[in-house]
Amino acid sequence: MGVSRRTFIATVLAGSAVGALSSTQPVLAATATAAASPPGDVVGKITVGYQGWFACAGDGAPINGWWHWSQNWSQTPSPSNNAIKAWPDLREYARTYPTAYANLGNGQPAGLFSSYDQQTVDTHFLWMQQNGCDTAALQRFNPNSSEGPTRDAMAAKVRSSAESHARKFYIMYDVTGWTNMQSEIKADWTNKMSAHTASPAYARQNGKPVVCVWGFGFNDSNHPWDAATCLDVVNWFKGQGCYVIGGVPREWRTGVGGSRAGYLGVYHAFNMLSPWMVGAIGTAADSDSVYQNINIPDQADCNANGIDYQPCVLPGDVSGRQRAHGDFMWRQFYNMVRVGAQGIYISMFDEFGEGNQIAKTAETQAMTPVGSGLLALDEDGTACSSDYYLRLTNDGGRMLKGQIALTATRPTAPVVGTDNQPPSAPGNLQVTGHSATTVSLAWNPSTDNVGVTGYRVYQVAGSASSLVGSTAATAFTLTGLTPSTSYTFDVTAQDAAGNSSTPSNTVAVTTDAQTSNTNLALHKATSESSHTQVYASGNAVDGDANSYWESANNAFPQWLQVDLGSAQSAGRVVLTLPPSTAWGARTQTLSVLGSTDGSSFSTLVGSAGHTFDPATGNTATITFPATANVRYLRLNFTANTGWPAGQVSEFQVYAS
Repeated sequence: MGVSRRTFIATVLAGSAVGALSSTQPVLAATATAAASPPGDVVGKITVGYQGWFACAGDGAPINGWWHWSQNWSQTPSPSNNAIKAWPDLREYARTYPTAYANLGNGQPAGLFSSYDQQTVDTHFLWMQQNGCDTAALQRFNPNSSEGPTRDAMAAKVRSSAESHARKFYIMYDVTGWTNMQSEIKADWTNKMSAHTASPAYARQNGKPVVCVWGFGFNDSNHPWDAATCLDVVNWFKGQGCYVIGGVPREWRTGVGGSRAGYLGVYHAFNMLSPWMVGAIGTAADSDSVYQNINIPDQADCNANGIDYQPCVLPGDVSGRQRAHGDFMWRQFYNMVRVGAQGIYISMFDEFGEGNQIAKTAETQAMTPVGSGLLALDEDGTACSSDYYLRLTNDGGRMLKGQIALTATRPTAPVVGTDNQPPSAPGNLQVTGHSATTVSLAWNPSTDNVGVTGYRVYQVAGSASSLVGSTAATAFTLTGLTPSTSYTFDVTAQDAAGNSSTPSNTVAVTTDAQTSNTNLALHKATSESSHTQVYASGNAVDGDANSYWESANNAFPQWLQVDLGSAQSAGRVVLTLPPSTAWGARTQTLSVLGSTDGSSFSTLVGSAGHTFDPATGNTATITFPATANVRYLRLNFTANTGWPAGQVSEFQVYAS
């Protein structure tokens, strides 16, 4: 897994005190002074670092393991194979995966969520929407490893959630341990990540798409590049028309301690600077010392050089008992607002591995696995609701934006104890549409004495119910259902205090029968080995004959995969290319594979050449004996006579 940011910071700080700063380092290259940036998607906003890097065996992720939940990803997480410092509150996740931990203190099974499930990302972005988190910085480590396909898929999932929850997002490259960084980061942006800037949810500042590079100038072997190499990358991104943020050492301005000397020209080339603080401070007094000795002169330097300043605010490591029921985090908000910072970066949203997450976390030992040794939010004796640090972030953002006055007194209660009144039940729940695999629901809004924050959709089976979705809207579409199957649903409303309404009326619905003319892949989740420019895998199931997926060029073999949502009967695949005659005839060599779990695949159709000719519709049909137990279908490409890449406009799947 490599060296974490926390490990590095703790190491380099061993020989330096918070206030020990030396004289300014020499400048590498002159930088023109510019005016401070106006409010945008990072200036004047709360940005949260989003890892999105938790996977579970059986979740369908290409990495096929317990990514970041355990030390040994191939083995189930347990007290002896643990990689986290806090346990998540799992009550709002539609799906969790069993672990080898003992049951929770309340007797519930100790399951864990997967970031690869779209509902997980949707849940996280709903929390952001409800709690004033404006922008998410998606962490992207070296993508040219076994983690690459999963990270590519996570970028698409984050984009989808940002678009549906009115949040912004941007790519934040963490270059730690990236050997061939200088060339590969440019290729990754050009061939893959720049495509996401077409999204209306992609963050822009000063009219430019935002990108961050974390790790230049750090004084350790995992960040070995000289100043000229780093400056080249910064200027390259600026040459692509980007607004570039630098995640830099806290001593960036002085070139001592955690920063290499002679990098000030690199730092001054960034549009915005975000010095790293995890592992550097652990108390409110530390924050005050950093404010006086680092933040004030940092802000002055940024102002003088036309650079926006985005310091970190962290909730504190739960396992290190740093949080002081929110007082530690609030002191940082107070210091960063009074210094005049242009934006604030929360480190992090979902970093359960460092214990610095603001995402909903176990409140008490009743919500942690028995015998795990993991602490809960009440570790110092003060009860805290699982969403407390989200609510605290919301208030910190309000102070940054001038919506509440600057105050050193924390305004956020650890538990919202003054509101015990639940919302009214959602009214008139009804089915507004259905297909073979989807059901659309709508209902009348609930009311609350303070305010409704969201709704939860449950599937009802007898006296039991299971959460299948959550939303801030009054409508929701369930996908991945089984054809010709009866379902019953109800909905509850929630408020900020955690009160839940009584359920709405129930509705019963039967999904449509699956027919041979039903395209089972339309609008379903996809994944890929790679794509070039804007031609991502989602184009192959969007119903648009003129959009298409194209893999990386000159890099066979390549693959394209669709998740049908549930195991279904499939016996025919139809592949198309755009109908334009500009697409000359070509033969693509490919095979068709199927899987029930996304990890173990069997060959349905062996490798063969399939001809696409615009004179006959640019279509290839592949049939095979119908199987009633396939959820994932994958196309493996090994050759293309028309272009050195796999290409598909529409990937259609039918029962027969």
